[in-house]
Amino acid sequence: MPDDIHRVPVDAEFDLHAFAPRDVVDVVHAYLDEAHALGLREVRLVHGRGIGVQRARVQQALQAHPLVERFADDPRSHLGATLVILLPRP
Repeated sequence: MPDDIHRVPVDAEFDLHAFAPRDVVDVVHAYLDEAHALGLREVRLVHGRGIGVQRARVQQALQAHPLVERFADDPRSHLGATLVILLPRP
């Protein structure tokens, strides 16, 4: 296994702070695929508030992902996290 691959436990909340900004889109896609495979329907992606660049990247990735039914800012986090509803498993 290459040294640059990280195994991350998949649950209903995923904090993206540990990942380099250049990797966030790929990480979000991989996380959503795994969350869906595990049968999760609702997940929360924590991207932080900052100036909104990471939030925009995450939400663009969500718009392009085929397993995402819908998403919205988590009102509890003041734009620091996004709630995602995944399509049901067949």
